[in-house]
Amino acid sequence: MKDGINSGHNISLIGSFTISTDKDRLDIAAIHDYLSQRSYWAQGRTIEAVQKSIDNSLCFGVYDEDDNFAGFARVVTDYVVFAYLLDLFILEQYRKQGVGKSLVDHIINSPMLQDVRWRLDTQDAHELYRKFGFEEPIFPKKIMEKRKAQK
Repeated sequence: MKDGINSGHNISLIGSFTISTDKDRLDIAAIHDYLSQRSYWAQGRTIEAVQKSIDNSLCFGVYDEDDNFAGFARVVTDYVVFAYLLDLFILEQYRKQGVGKSLVDHIINSPMLQDVRWRLDTQDAHELYRKFGFEEPIFPKKIMEKRKAQK
């Protein structure tokens, strides 16, 4: 299965946008800038941490008709039991065009991720993700996490 993950396969998104899992196409500087400077969830993340997270995830880049980087998401998964959707964003100039919704739809309907149990964290996009079947955990007291120590 891993051979197909980074095959660079482009898939039509909406209009003239494409999605690619080819990590060589990703604009690491733009991803780092967005995550570390503009996201609420990854403020201060180093470029080394961004690169390492990309290296160890299934990544989806979004590109406009001129092949300009437009958005990103990554999934941490074992392709069998679980998939964790992370770091999804669309650059500001490409928003309000349905690109983010199409990206989520593409990812969760990817043939290699059909039988997994999905997880994500969000502060402000609950209604968006509900449209794709996400909901609050039935038994939140069963879910635990280990947080990084605060410096």
